Amino acid sequence: MAATRHAPASRVWLFDLDNTLHDASPHIFPHINRSMTDYLMRHLQLDEAAADALRMDYWHRYGATLLGLMRNHGTDPAHFLRETHQFPQLGRMLVFNRALAGRLRQLPGRKVLFSNAPAAYAQAVLRGIGLERSFEAVFGIEQLGLQPKPQTRAFRRVLHTLRLPAHRCVLVEDTLPNLRAAKALGMGTVWINRGSVHPACVDVKLRNILDLRRAAHLVR
Repeated sequence: MAATRHAPASRVWLFDLDNTLHDASPHIFPHINRSMTDYLMRHLQLDEAAADALRMDYWHRYGATLLGLMRNHGTDPAHFLRETHQFPQLGRMLVFNRALAGRLRQLPGRKVLFSNAPAAYAQAVLRGIGLERSFEAVFGIEQLGLQPKPQTRAFRRVLHTLRLPAHRCVLVEDTLPNLRAAKALGMGTVWINRGSVHPACVDVKLRNILDLRRAAHLVR
């Protein structure tokens, strides 16, 4: 059976944050990685190499370093998130396009932020890039019950809270496993990626999120 295309105004757009609405790779992600490694060094009494290796191991095994720390070391999630997401110079670290706020205003439908990041960090970034009024709701890792994308429970938590069926939603995201999970639930998918591959789980692939308004009609 062919998928039904929904009227643009009836769609609910679920936007990822990092490397979707702004470019986190130059400054934000390296800062977070260093902060997490430092946290492991301080609290687990590890040297830098061992802490960095454990951070990556837990990220690969559990989908988030925090989950590995909680399961294996009893780490307090609120303390970890607070300590590893401090950005005294956040405004200087943000890389984004100032035209995005206007493009999002032109995009028909409801808009929700759906991020694996802590909510306080997500809201600070939104303020920094001028999108604090663009979303009706912000789901950070706390609102997801500390279950990050691509875990199905993260998606179902958002759908349950918003009282929405999956087929009404479109995930706009840079991470392919998250898009696969969304498509398996029946969501539309938009991949922000500059490569040439176009996987079957992706409805629309865009090199730049500024093109979303123009391509919105192509989403199933």
